[in-house]
Amino acid sequence: MITEHAALPIIPGREEEFEAAFAAAKHIIASSPGFAGLTLSRCLERPSAYLLLVQWQTLDDHETGFRKSPAYEDWKAALHHFYSPPATVEHYEVVATD
Repeated sequence: MITEHAALPIIPGREEEFEAAFAAAKHIIASSPGFAGLTLSRCLERPSAYLLLVQWQTLDDHETGFRKSPAYEDWKAALHHFYSPPATVEHYEVVATD
């Protein structure tokens, strides 16, 4: 299992609009092969900063299966215009649990 960690800096003043657009668009990513769940969190100290964590079965499910698909173009059209600067995306795998 891989966790995609996406720091989403939303244009200040557009947070509610972004959250509504995300709610409408999350089915796009959720229908992708290898998708295993997501959480979207809003920063308490910086209310225009969001953290998106997406669980994927494999790195390839995200990098190739989703990001190179027509669905990703729909995702970008729905959400990327809210980001300034662009989102930072990294991938993590679990090395220890409690």
